[in-house]
Amino acid sequence: MPIAPLRFILCLSVLAAVLVPNTLQAAAKPDIVVFLTDDQSQLDTSIYGKRGMKTPNAERLAAAGVTFNNAYVASPTCAPSRAALLTGLMPARNGAEPNHARPRPEIKKWPAYFQELGYEVVAYGKVSHYKHTVDYGFDSFAHDTFHDHEAIPAAVKFLADRDRESTRPLCLMVGSNWPHVPWPKESAFDPAALRLPETSVDTTATREARTKLAAAVKNADDDLGTIYDAARKSLDDKAIFLWSSDHGTQWPFGKWNCYEEGVRVPLIVDWPGVTKPGSRSDAVVSWIDFLPTLLEAVGGQAPADIDGESFTSVLRGESDKHRDRIFTTHSGDGNLNIYPIRALRVGNWKYIMNLHPEFAFATHIDLPADLGRTKYWESWEEAAKSDPNAAEIVKRYHARPADELYELSSDPHEQKNLAADPEHVSRVKEMQAEVEAWMEKQGDERKVYGVPRLLSDESSYGPGAVLKDKQE
Repeated sequence: MPIAPLRFILCLSVLAAVLVPNTLQAAAKPDIVVFLTDDQSQLDTSIYGKRGMKTPNAERLAAAGVTFNNAYVASPTCAPSRAALLTGLMPARNGAEPNHARPRPEIKKWPAYFQELGYEVVAYGKVSHYKHTVDYGFDSFAHDTFHDHEAIPAAVKFLADRDRESTRPLCLMVGSNWPHVPWPKESAFDPAALRLPETSVDTTATREARTKLAAAVKNADDDLGTIYDAARKSLDDKAIFLWSSDHGTQWPFGKWNCYEEGVRVPLIVDWPGVTKPGSRSDAVVSWIDFLPTLLEAVGGQAPADIDGESFTSVLRGESDKHRDRIFTTHSGDGNLNIYPIRALRVGNWKYIMNLHPEFAFATHIDLPADLGRTKYWESWEEAAKSDPNAAEIVKRYHARPADELYELSSDPHEQKNLAADPEHVSRVKEMQAEVEAWMEKQGDERKVYGVPRLLSDESSYGPGAVLKDKQE
């Protein structure tokens, strides 16, 4: 063969080696689907708890993948939790500390990381906080308004219509609005068959409310099943599917709290051929870890200066451990909930620092009617007039000590505060010092967002509370 044609062929080969592998490499990357429910404590599922909640699709997903027993969010409130997920940074570092806040615009966010790897990154429903999606740089997004249930069928249609031969792998994020309030008006669940959280007052109104919650949880589970089936039908058989919830259920001591009921959430990952079907892991993981984990799973790498850390080795079955401690943080939700909390879990020990114990804890649940006051909470206040146990629960809800300490193996529902026990003084001081040091490192300035309600002014939060001008 003449030398000139040979050189031409060699040039073509080199050019192909440069251009073609990029397309092939992108096509070979597994698709990713992240499905998020809204306001769902870990125990409000049948795979974790025995409260009578029916989640057969979660059970089906658990049979296919690995279930995490110790998954935590960064914050027990919607916007901060989701901003942490989408940046890999804790709230003080990304700037979204109180609810409805947005992360700083200059911070690199989830879509950019995957777009750099050749992914099409799409969001349907409540993935970021409402109407914040436009700030994140998704290739496309839709139906990110309050309780817009068209997100689920729209995501299914998107999957069905997408070209299966596309050279761009897909990272699809879908958010259900369930079981966020308002819950369904009707429910087929039997009030007597539902088990109440340990921090609840057992009244007729309480059980009626739990039936509505159970119906909302079932709706969330139906959405999970719909998206899971659509993903498995339309995407490559190696697609990674992850399901979790942004924080705990909107119930006293759940959402807006750093108790386990507020920050410990369901998490299942199904990665065919990698995760062991029907397995469980005790590895401690956080929502800030999802970004680096999925990046590593598809051949990328997150920067070392984010807070999240990859747990891909746990997914692969190479390790049964990840984090040795978990920090969680809450600032507030407008003028409805102004109660800064920081918490640390190390092993079975949980320490909670209430930055302003002089504030009254209050939320949509118990505040005046226009702000969402519930009938079941009113029944708790009525019961508290004659029932010491109910009175203690209501008091604990509003008034918190500066320090709380719980041993979770013997007290998983955090009923016995050991902070004042002389036997645990040194432990409290050690964990307190660790939280303080962590806050300083994070740049946490202990900001109070909104106008607080003071314990000394029961008219602003107790029975018969009235709205103050600054709090409207």
